[in-house]
Amino acid sequence: MTATVYKIEDADAWSAAIAAGLYEGSNDDRRDGFIHFSTAEQLAGTAAKHFANRPNLVIVAVFAQSLGDALKWEASRGGALFPHLYAALDPALCSAPVAMPLGDDGIPQLPEALPSPPEPATRR
Repeated sequence: MTATVYKIEDADAWSAAIAAGLYEGSNDDRRDGFIHFSTAEQLAGTAAKHFANRPNLVIVAVFAQSLGDALKWEASRGGALFPHLYAALDPALCSAPVAMPLGDDGIPQLPEALPSPPEPATRR
């Protein structure tokens, strides 16, 4: 499908995942049984629909292929295929987190340049 997928998360929760060496998902992810990701084209809609008025957010990027068979593409909003990870995530596969400040409308703002996942040779 796409080479890179993205996760929006609370900055403190992401920092805790880095410290633990494992990200098991947000409360919503755990409730749904998988970690929700978005493609670059889906990010603005995801931010507006699920993260409005939530300060202290970050975005990280990961190569879809590095997630293996645990990554499934499933129909969701409007029938679009969204990436869902049916496993815990190793934060070392992800880019450094990039802040997503809230706009005046309360919607988290995407960075001008989306983060890029680390190359395999530079993964932690």
